[in-house]
Amino acid sequence: MATLRLGDRVKSTGLALPLIAFIVITFIVPLGSMVTLSIHDGTVADTFPETAQALQDWTGTSPPSDAVFATFGRELVLARENRTLGRAATRVNRVFQGARSLLNKTARQLQRSGEIGSAGVFTDIDDRWRDLDVWRDLKTSTARFTIRNYLKALDLNRGDDGSIEVVEDTQRIYIPLLIRTFKVSLVVTLLCLAIGYPVAYAMAHAGPRLARILIVMVLIPFWTSLLVRTTSWIVLLQKQGVINDMLVSMGLIDDANRFTMIYNMTGTYVAMTHVLLPFMILPLYSVMVSIAPTYVRAAASLGANPFQAFARVYWVLSLPGVAAGSLLVFILSIGYYITPALVGGSDGQLISNMIAYHLQTTLNWGLAAALAIILLVLTYILYAIYDRLIGIERLRLG
Repeated sequence: MATLRLGDRVKSTGLALPLIAFIVITFIVPLGSMVTLSIHDGTVADTFPETAQALQDWTGTSPPSDAVFATFGRELVLARENRTLGRAATRVNRVFQGARSLLNKTARQLQRSGEIGSAGVFTDIDDRWRDLDVWRDLKTSTARFTIRNYLKALDLNRGDDGSIEVVEDTQRIYIPLLIRTFKVSLVVTLLCLAIGYPVAYAMAHAGPRLARILIVMVLIPFWTSLLVRTTSWIVLLQKQGVINDMLVSMGLIDDANRFTMIYNMTGTYVAMTHVLLPFMILPLYSVMVSIAPTYVRAAASLGANPFQAFARVYWVLSLPGVAAGSLLVFILSIGYYITPALVGGSDGQLISNMIAYHLQTTLNWGLAAALAIILLVLTYILYAIYDRLIGIERLRLG
């Protein structure tokens, strides 16, 4: 009997192996790579290994010795000859601005002069080599493991004494974007709930034929490209678009006072609400269709008016659908990229747009990975709060 039980366990485990492999390949491995990218970068240390080792023993209170200058000069010239200087200089440039031009200029002059390098030679090439902060930043960039990307993603930096401090208001980028992202997600979720609840109610209480028509109308967006749906709103919302033309023709606004509804937060709210609305309606409908009408009639027979019957009976019974739809829409809103990029303009950009910017334009994959990890952690916290307050076992998606 024990053998049979063991065999059954082996068979059930074998059936689950494809799913486990899929999760490992598509989620665990990319997540591990993302975490590694956010804290590890050995490009500078691999390009200047002896300099990195020498700077580990440097106190930072006085200029490096001539031996350090000579070692660094030799490795600069070698990196330029091996065509590896560009990548290393780009990494150092992320620690202090102007490093790329400084390193390339110094390597070029050293190679041209044929000198190995000393403090005097370096300062003759560029006076910035006298600055201890330049050497401190160079030492920082040679570290293979660092939390620098997370500090930058949280608008923090290290002071001269090594303490962590908040950057100036004019230099804060990512925390305001995170706040804007969660604000937009919350507003879109509330808009979807306000629009989707009556629609789901109508679907659940309509006749069979009308219910089928409404379901098809809700599902039509899933059959249309996201890019097509988003660009359609550009045609509708722009100043010379369909909606403004209708308002002008109806005499509601003057031609000179057309509304600006695109490339700002208004366009972001409208387009995202339209795209995500089905994700709110379908969970709501799946719960509402299972609520027996007798419950509301029973409340009315006990003396409740229509509003009381709805608020105390129907709304409470539909809360699992409300919670499921809200959670789904909110989490999808947090990671939205294409829609804000097309219709949001500079005012409607979210943190996902900044992640894509660092991946595709600046190629600062470490910072992009740190931003993505922070966003993932915040999303998990929201999920944990949902599980604590409502319970994941009450989640109803269909």
